[in-house]
Amino acid sequence: MWRPWSDGEKARFQRAAGVNIFGNALKIVVVGATGLTFGSVALLADAAHSVADLVASAVVFVWGGSRYDAADETHPHGHQRIEPLTALFVGAVIVLLGVLLLRESVSEFLGSPDITASPILVAALLFALIDMYLLYRYTARVNATLGSTALTALAADCLNDIYTTVAALVGVFGALLGFPVLDPVAGALVSVLVVYQGVEIGRENVTYLVGAAPPAGDRERVIEALRDHPAVEGVHDLTVYYDGTELEVEVHVEVDGGMTLREAHEVETELVTGLRDLDDVGDVHVHLDPSGLGEWKDAEDAPDGIDFGTRTAGDGDEGAVGDETNATPDGTDATPGPGNRGD
Repeated sequence: MWRPWSDGEKARFQRAAGVNIFGNALKIVVVGATGLTFGSVALLADAAHSVADLVASAVVFVWGGSRYDAADETHPHGHQRIEPLTALFVGAVIVLLGVLLLRESVSEFLGSPDITASPILVAALLFALIDMYLLYRYTARVNATLGSTALTALAADCLNDIYTTVAALVGVFGALLGFPVLDPVAGALVSVLVVYQGVEIGRENVTYLVGAAPPAGDRERVIEALRDHPAVEGVHDLTVYYDGTELEVEVHVEVDGGMTLREAHEVETELVTGLRDLDDVGDVHVHLDPSGLGEWKDAEDAPDGIDFGTRTAGDGDEGAVGDETNATPDGTDATPGPGNRGD
């Protein structure tokens, strides 16, 4: 059950999306009615932009909050991928709006702009600017503690609204000064920026959805955290990839082969807990290997005709280590020699 006034992450997320719905609806009423009254294509286009924003905000409100739901039988790894999916939808909407705005601007430039100049047009657009700025500031402030890609997309959309409203203001001032052609020119310039931002939002969230490898700095954080443990003598077959907006880690860690099973279990638990405490890390899978034995795939008696080479990102395992990372905490090489038996 949704509790809108609670302080939980899901409640704050949906509250921010709900405020976006209200803010866009308010702008549509004021700017749309003014555009219809005075025949301003710029204001009508701005209002139409906000209609699509309203739809995007509603989608984020309904589905985006699912990322905060616990894992269940149908989603055993959680719901992290739902949020970038909703953000991808917002990005697609932004691109579509940018293209439509560009088409409308070109059409108006080639045609004959027909607008009744009035100070009321300026007042309506100033209201829209204040509305979108407050909405942007609120969304960004809430998202500062949530780190939501969907709210980031909504905040970017608020900025796009500010840019399109400024373009509409330029057109209205042009009409008031006797230069109505400024309206489509400003609209065309802004539409290119809108399309660019939409493409960037989409590109980022596709990365989260397809399980791509993260930046090298995230891998280094994982390796450093593993090597900080005193029982770790080597690290290899490290795979780090996106599972939604979170990072999933799979790794083989070399430890003293003389450990008891209970001691090895305690080390593994400490490693998993330490990695999960890192920012943005979700699921962690650690496999312990006796130091110096090597991997089963490196054994001389491996089945003929089968390639047991190390995994690489190009083999469909994003973020995998092509050359094993076996440096010990003191900087020496712990790479197992040829002929060792696999574990």
